Amino acid sequence: MMVFDAYARYYDLLYRDKDYRAESEYVASHIRQYAPQAKRILELGCGTGAHAEQLARMGYLVHGVDLSPQMLAGAEARRKGLPAEVASRLSLGHGDARTARTGESHDVVVSLFHVMSYQTTDAGLRGMFETAFAHLRHGGLFIFDFWYGPAVLTQRPEVRVKRLEDETIEVTRIAEPVIRVNENIVDVNYSVFIEEKATGKVERVRESHHMRYLFLPELERYREGSFEERASHEWMTSKPMSEQSWAGFQVLARV
Repeated sequence: MMVFDAYARYYDLLYRDKDYRAESEYVASHIRQYAPQAKRILELGCGTGAHAEQLARMGYLVHGVDLSPQMLAGAEARRKGLPAEVASRLSLGHGDARTARTGESHDVVVSLFHVMSYQTTDAGLRGMFETAFAHLRHGGLFIFDFWYGPAVLTQRPEVRVKRLEDETIEVTRIAEPVIRVNENIVDVNYSVFIEEKATGKVERVRESHHMRYLFLPELERYREGSFEERASHEWMTSKPMSEQSWAGFQVLARV
């Protein structure tokens, strides 16, 4: 089973407290600063479409791609529930962030919620940069966030438990991370218990998400000759990255 397939069932519930509107506005503020005429956005790893929805509400034409059919089904359900004018600005397609080719050019490529850090191999990282490059016009922006290595190594991942519910289910998620320091990877092992309120039936889902923490010199190496840096700082604060900055953020321009 593909990572995120079972996850998609309760994904939006798990992250209902995530401020997608504020995050999308943060991304849009950088688009306005570095590419004020931009209209067309490609999102790599769009998930259930929460960021894509917000960007479409701002007036951008957004095409989202994701590897998980279940995630895309959630995104399509979201799109169908939007006002017609907003929905007309949002399209979706199945694709791998490392290899997708839409045959169209865009002003901006975005990849959010650590999709970059899901690329645990050098080939995967190169593939994402190549995908972004292939879809951008000269001067177009590649915007992404990622796990920042110095913070991961300083703070160290820890066991976390998250509980939440809606009108039909109760979810308990236990995250047990294992760090592989010689590979720059954290294996986040999830045990998820989903209880149906009506029947008391409990389903257990186990998944492992493999996350690569990244360092600025290696990101510079991957973009060399293809992109120039426009911004590089802490996600959502614009402070310089430090040992406290678990999430980094970069804005690159295609050369």
